[in-house]
Amino acid sequence: MQRVHNFSAGPATLPLDVLQQARDELLDWNGSGMSVMEMSHRGRHFMTIAAQAEQDLRELLAIPAGYKVLFLQGGAHTQFAMIPLNLLRGRASADYLDTGDWSLKAIAEARRLGGVQVVASSAASHYTTLPDPADWQCDPAAAYFHYTSNETIRGVEFHQIPLPAHADTPLVADMSSNILARPVDVSHFGLIYAGAQKNIGPAGLTLVIVREDLIGQARAGTPTMLDYATFAGSDSMYNTPPTYAWYLAGLVFQWLRRQGGLAAMAVRNQRKSEKLYAAIDDSGGFYRCPVAVSCRSWMNVTFTLADAALEPVFLQQAEAAGLSGLKGHRLVGGMRASLYNAMPEAGVDALIGFMSEFGRSHG
Repeated sequence: MQRVHNFSAGPATLPLDVLQQARDELLDWNGSGMSVMEMSHRGRHFMTIAAQAEQDLRELLAIPAGYKVLFLQGGAHTQFAMIPLNLLRGRASADYLDTGDWSLKAIAEARRLGGVQVVASSAASHYTTLPDPADWQCDPAAAYFHYTSNETIRGVEFHQIPLPAHADTPLVADMSSNILARPVDVSHFGLIYAGAQKNIGPAGLTLVIVREDLIGQARAGTPTMLDYATFAGSDSMYNTPPTYAWYLAGLVFQWLRRQGGLAAMAVRNQRKSEKLYAAIDDSGGFYRCPVAVSCRSWMNVTFTLADAALEPVFLQQAEAAGLSGLKGHRLVGGMRASLYNAMPEAGVDALIGFMSEFGRSHG
């Protein structure tokens, strides 16, 4: 078997140790005589798995008391609706930062359910920068302040938490593609949500970390399955949850703890991204990253070739060299290398070596 270096933005690469453990436990988890995917979600075996996963996540993120951790379905797209349904709490509107395509999707969905004020946008730069906080137009009466911490399509990331201008406005973050990549002070947030398929585990699971005082105030008529209280009151077991994805996420949490936790991952992730950005910037213009240096993503490195006609050749030869998933998003083209926690540094080194050789051959 020859595994490739998988740079896909999601579903994304998983740690090899985790895949091997899941393989070994596939038919018989911990002497239970059955696979995790066969277990009752209310049985003692899966309840043990679920509790351990939540405990490990709480320890990794140092989640304070007063927050619920929910293991849900539906991806970030469902959260785009659940958030206004639950957090508007009778107020006229919420504040949103527009920093890219995923921000725009969240804004569009929220507008279907209530008022939205876009406090700032980086559209004028084609989403290659982040809005200057000095220019934000925040509403002191906003129900919450929403931002996307990492925009996977164009490769823009917040490296500090963009706190709202008004301290009592709950901060809401879509962390789908950079959760667990570095330490974060959860106490600053009213709610954090993340689809699992980028930096946590397989597709099908969505994490929500929500402050307890924000639960139980959903608007009248909110469907049962879109009310956070439904899941907060049932330990995420109101219906059958995505059990196997939950189990695999738990294995990833254990793997992260063995790596030294999020502080160690931050050092590794910053080093990986800086090496790749240096290779791009030092290529004499053969490769180019359009994103401003101050907000370049650690997770999703986007770049183009000076000669766009060479890009299909680059992708074809990279695939042949065992470097998979480098094609940029269909909205922007170019290349994108996703360097999530599970991408080993050796994979980044292999990509840099290939880029160097490709530049020499075609420059």
